[in-house]
Amino acid sequence: MTRSFDDLVAEAEAAPMEGWDFSWLDGRATEERPSWGYQRLLGERLAGAAAALDVQTGGGEVLAGAGKLPPLTAATESWPPNVAKATRLLHPLGAVVVHDEDEPPLPFGDAAFDLVVSRHPVTVWWAEIARVLRPGGTYLSQQVGPASVFELVEHFLGPQPEEVRRARHPEDARRDAEAAGLEVVDLRAESLRTEFLDVGAVVWFLRKVIWMVPGFTVEAYRGRLRELHERIGREGPFVAHTTRFLIEARKP
Repeated sequence: MTRSFDDLVAEAEAAPMEGWDFSWLDGRATEERPSWGYQRLLGERLAGAAAALDVQTGGGEVLAGAGKLPPLTAATESWPPNVAKATRLLHPLGAVVVHDEDEPPLPFGDAAFDLVVSRHPVTVWWAEIARVLRPGGTYLSQQVGPASVFELVEHFLGPQPEEVRRARHPEDARRDAEAAGLEVVDLRAESLRTEFLDVGAVVWFLRKVIWMVPGFTVEAYRGRLRELHERIGREGPFVAHTTRFLIEARKP
């Protein structure tokens, strides 16, 4: 039996938000994964590092699943619930988790790490990354690209101006990395199919990824949510496209 709009929305509003774990969406949304396999690449880089830093680690899930950590491993995170979760997950693996507000400077000395990594950082402070990297060190990051999931964003906010759609362009990341004195050795981008199978998945996603529709609440967007629920009922899953890019840069 098809579940009601109110039932789906209420369930999603009550669901937990801790960490950066999207398993609540299993069976309710799907997303293609980039072909390069970030976690595999991360594991390869960690295996060759002596000191590593994961910036904006979330709940620590990606770092914890990447394999054996270097003898010195640190992670930063700004949201207190995530700091607590990452600490529980990463301390047994030998990593220290540091609360950091995601504003310069990073709480580490110059040339402290030979590897800095970050998956889906909200902001990238390139000068700070260059500062904490040792000469010859590497920065590896998978990031959200321009106009990611904008089919969904524009359902709620309407058509967005070109400067908003172009934000987070990989060529801008290249420019900023080089301006900080880093050499970009790899830059790849992909557009990936994403499907939302019910309106509850949309509500949970927008509660989790708060910058997609700033200030999102069910009450503020109940009408648009109901339209989306009815559209899924008529046409099937709501299809959007996630954009991702991989950037790897080295400090000379």
